Amino acid sequence: MMPKLPPVLFPDHPAYVEAVDAMRHYHAAQSSGAAAEDVERLRLIAEAAFQAVTDYQLRAFGKPSTPIH
Repeated sequence: MMPKLPPVLFPDHPAYVEAVDAMRHYHAAQSSGAAAEDVERLRLIAEAAFQAVTDYQLRAFGKPSTPIH
């Protein structure tokens, strides 16, 4: 018996909303001239949030993703 796949996330799911908000904060910091360290920190947060959503969706569709630690 195959393991049950996790449910697919829809765009209004909190994980998606969090990723989009993180990207908005990053772009706002870029355009406001925030310190380079702050912009980079926000970029990493946004990138990690989108990567987490992408990895989850890949597992939900039964595709390989990055290893789970």
